[in-house]
Amino acid sequence: MCGIVGYVGNSLAWNILLGGLKKLEYRGYDSAGMAVIHEGRLNITRVNGKICALGECLETDPLPGVIGIGHTRWATHGKPCTVNAHPHRAGRVAVVHNGIIENYMDLKNSLTSSGSCFQSETDTEVIAQLLNHHLDLGAEPLDAIQQSCKTLRGSFAAGILIEDDPENLYAIRKESPLIIGIGEGETFLASDAPAILAHTSRMIFMDDGQIAVLNRRGVLLRDFNGTAVKKTVRKMTISPSMAEKGGWKHFMIKEIFEQPRAVADTFRGRICEETGAISLDGLKLTDREAKEVERIVIVACGTSYHAGLVARRMIEDLTRIPVEVDIASEFRYRDPIIGPNTLLISISQSGETADTLAATREAAMRGAKVISVCNVIESSLARSSSHGVIYTQAGPEIGVASTKAFTTQIATLYLFAIYMAWKRDSINSEKRLQLVKDLVHLPGLMTEALAASNKIAELAEYLERFPNFLYLGRGIDTAIAYEGALKLKEISYIHAEAYAGGEMKHGPIALISEEMPVVVILSPNHVYEKMLGNIQEVRSRGGIVVAVCAGEEDPKVAGLAQAIIRVPASNQYLTSIQLTLPLQLLAYYVADLKGTDVDQPRNLAKSVTVE
Repeated sequence: MCGIVGYVGNSLAWNILLGGLKKLEYRGYDSAGMAVIHEGRLNITRVNGKICALGECLETDPLPGVIGIGHTRWATHGKPCTVNAHPHRAGRVAVVHNGIIENYMDLKNSLTSSGSCFQSETDTEVIAQLLNHHLDLGAEPLDAIQQSCKTLRGSFAAGILIEDDPENLYAIRKESPLIIGIGEGETFLASDAPAILAHTSRMIFMDDGQIAVLNRRGVLLRDFNGTAVKKTVRKMTISPSMAEKGGWKHFMIKEIFEQPRAVADTFRGRICEETGAISLDGLKLTDREAKEVERIVIVACGTSYHAGLVARRMIEDLTRIPVEVDIASEFRYRDPIIGPNTLLISISQSGETADTLAATREAAMRGAKVISVCNVIESSLARSSSHGVIYTQAGPEIGVASTKAFTTQIATLYLFAIYMAWKRDSINSEKRLQLVKDLVHLPGLMTEALAASNKIAELAEYLERFPNFLYLGRGIDTAIAYEGALKLKEISYIHAEAYAGGEMKHGPIALISEEMPVVVILSPNHVYEKMLGNIQEVRSRGGIVVAVCAGEEDPKVAGLAQAIIRVPASNQYLTSIQLTLPLQLLAYYVADLKGTDVDQPRNLAKSVTVE
């Protein structure tokens, strides 16, 4: 997720672009830059670091001109540095981009063989080089853009400047948001409304497969085939602060609903739907090393630890490698047994978690091969002791309580489990292909699951009065119960505990009464009947049962639970993601009703960087 702004009008572009980028810093803060055309020349300023650094450069050396594009980056391809910062230039073309180009390596190789010279490690530069290539062959700007859009695979929202076309700013959209603002003698472009809301409230929301030509007179829209498109101008009535959240009340609820897209970005470009092949750039694990792994140890904290528990089941089932999951803060203090064929997987959203970093260093010193799963390119975890890294591609997560970080960690580790099983020949090609297809279908199922949000909000109105909750799950769902309880206590400050269902009779059953809501996680798996037995035990003691179920309706559950939340089922591993969504929503709505600071709950920090 990155931030894009564009402007064409009569005012100095750099000042308007910089103000817009400051409003979009929540979308990315690894690097920033802008390009402006003045007197027939394309001028670019880029910096590594936050937008304030770009502002300091521009205050000293401003870019004259009344047409330009700007960008704030969240790195997905290539480390954060000036060379990888946007805009990217190729000949006459400058491009800013949000999204992922799946076939960028194929295009890069083809363009290089045709004489293009690449400067960066990013997938975005492919767009600039491809456009410039078509222009060099004699194509007009719109034709060059149409041809390029038909070649690119993946998601892209992009702003484009062409040096010898100084009156027009071009925009393209496929599966990434892009908004056009209509002013008086000026036109704006942005990935989110906050960037331009101070200048205009009249906006056009581009659809997938559209190209826009922006100039002082307004905007012209085409589809990728060149056919004219008409779009209604909408008048925005939300405040700038609400616009930063996309109209949502809090970042957390916005990020909950971003999860289908975040999961899609996590597997985009890493799978082949036709063969089931998986490519994990940065893993740095040879086929031989994959076969020689005898044991896997996962270390993590908090929500990431719960993702590790889900991963244990997936990896063991598919690869038959024994997996141990350890709380990172405990790992290095127990003289862990690490052998030369041990693979350690460190999980951290930020890549800066102190305990996870320390555990990673300890394992590396003892000779383990270390793979990191994190969301931030060039984080300490990715750079320090890791031999390889897999990025989750969740984009910036502003809410302190992790939501999309968790589900993308599971999706990433699911890919890893299939990859290892493939390399070790522990599953056949048919099984691998089916697992990959299940992942491709998951974002659609997640969207269906999130459609139950209104029902969950109503349920929260009843439940928010209770001071204690119990969460139960079995098998892989136990980890989801842990995560559900953690979310509730993190943001609502309600005491909540989670247990494996079979453990209920070993103590927690003493807590059950008519004042104790019990949230039961129920998957259609081999322990389904056992979980029904747990529900019966709760009901017989007067407990309030909230059943969070996946799959088809079951009259047995209907007869036992006071409330039922149902989501579509996927395979047994990905259903864990589906079941997570209503638990996140329940925690959010309860916390909102209680009036807590949802995005910044008391005593908590987004990244725990001290022990």
